[in-house]
Amino acid sequence: MHEIDRLVVDRMLIPVCRGVYRVGHAARSVEADYMAAVLACGDGALLAGLAGAHLLGIVKGRPPRAAVIVSAKRRFPGARRAHVPRSERFRWRGIPVTSPARTLVDLAAVMSVEELAGACHLAGVRHETTPRQVKAVLERRPNARGAAKFSPIFEGDAPAILSWMERRGLELVLEAGLPRPEVNRKRGAHYVDMRWPGLTVELNGYRYHHTRHAWEQDHERRRAARAREDEFRTYTYDDVVEAKAMIEEIRGLLGPP
Repeated sequence: MHEIDRLVVDRMLIPVCRGVYRVGHAARSVEADYMAAVLACGDGALLAGLAGAHLLGIVKGRPPRAAVIVSAKRRFPGARRAHVPRSERFRWRGIPVTSPARTLVDLAAVMSVEELAGACHLAGVRHETTPRQVKAVLERRPNARGAAKFSPIFEGDAPAILSWMERRGLELVLEAGLPRPEVNRKRGAHYVDMRWPGLTVELNGYRYHHTRHAWEQDHERRRAARAREDEFRTYTYDDVVEAKAMIEEIRGLLGPP
């Protein structure tokens, strides 16, 4: 018996897919499954698309099924063939994956402008991905599906909405006839939830703002707002739900239209 076959029979190796095995245990994880899919497709294969975006942490929700790109010269069942230059290759948590910028360009084909804006925001926060890097990919792939969606995002016309509070806060502001604020735009070292000239607003839910680190970050944002001579207001989940008092305060701070 071949040595690998013997180890499989003895359950020392657990088959995952062709030529890929778990060693000594059958425990599964999303990252292990993604790595197995890439390894099964051979040298140069990359995790891509929504699966790549999930691995990179720039989309949320349930982990998508692995999607793999292989070299244009290779063929592998279920994998997509494409040329990916070295500058668009990345490794995250040990797994070969398309770079954050290339991943965003691929996402444009399957996401709305608003969803793509959120992914761009997270790529900037988590991987320091810039519009210039995305534009460099688009220059190499001018016919990429959904490429036009990046224009309103880079020009600031498509807000990146990451949470229910941010989405509802923006809806309330616009329903009240107030000017549209900048949303999740970087000011100095921090991203701010909503900003008008002279006013910065943060929407803080307990889930992400009850730790000491979050408390210190909130104080840094307050100091930064004061340094640029902005009024600074923080609103909670209850403020957003009740809405009226929050909107009236913002209206008063903004002054006459």
